[in-house]
Amino acid sequence: MTDGLDAFLNSCRDRTNLLLTNYLPPSGPDPLLVEAVRYTVLSDGKRIRPCLVYAGATATGVDTSCYPEATDKAAGAVELIHNYSLIHDDLPAMDDDDLRRGKPTCHIAYGEATAILAGDALQAQAYALLSLIQDIPASQVVLLIKQLAQASGMNGMVLGQAMDIHATNKTVDINYLETMHHHKTADLIAASVVMGALSAGTTDQKVLQALHEYGMAIGLAFQVKDDILDEISDINTLGKSVGADAKLNKTTYTSLLGNDRSQSMLNGLLQQSLQALDSFDDQADLLRNIAHYIINRNF
Repeated sequence: MTDGLDAFLNSCRDRTNLLLTNYLPPSGPDPLLVEAVRYTVLSDGKRIRPCLVYAGATATGVDTSCYPEATDKAAGAVELIHNYSLIHDDLPAMDDDDLRRGKPTCHIAYGEATAILAGDALQAQAYALLSLIQDIPASQVVLLIKQLAQASGMNGMVLGQAMDIHATNKTVDINYLETMHHHKTADLIAASVVMGALSAGTTDQKVLQALHEYGMAIGLAFQVKDDILDEISDINTLGKSVGADAKLNKTTYTSLLGNDRSQSMLNGLLQQSLQALDSFDDQADLLRNIAHYIINRNF
């Protein structure tokens, strides 16, 4: 990772952490619910999706030194949706995991009922945050809300999670696996990039489509890389115990294709993501560098 990208990612994480710390209530009628929400969201996450929101805005002309309010709130909303999904993904009825980001999962720390409600609250808070945007036209805010809803709902991330559950104790083919991860992981990652452009006022459909194609490629690459790392690491990129999918007898890219073919697929997805940005100038270099970062990371 270049020093420039390192500084950018750290800056985006700091902006997102500050926004979320200030936005989430420090107290409320049910202190345990508030504590569970803050415990999950304000833990040590990589904030890749918010970083992609900022990079998407930069690719369409926003200077990294002066992101608009809309971009900050879009980044925060995406991260809230992501954290809601992590809480629910870890539940006993789903992946039944007890470790996340190196800490006990929300339901282990606060109980299953509180964890479910914390996830529910985060989903609602994401859209409430987008509704507070005032520095772009209301029509553009509606597009942000629509983009996030489509990517995270029953035709997006939730669909992918349902497919993942149906694949438990089954061997699925490569087409099923790709479709599942397109929805479970890539849809929200692609939405993050597109939302960055929308928050900057972009309405050009060709630009938005190119950014979506980029995001879908790196989103799938993110999962393939996770599967490869799970084969060689003691702990995976989400701080979860290695072998969670194996424990649930789920098909992974490495179990289906082997490490070498999975690595070839990863390299192909990198090229696909870069080709999607062919029409962009050097303002999209952050997106290009993030693609390399996702493919080359070792944690």
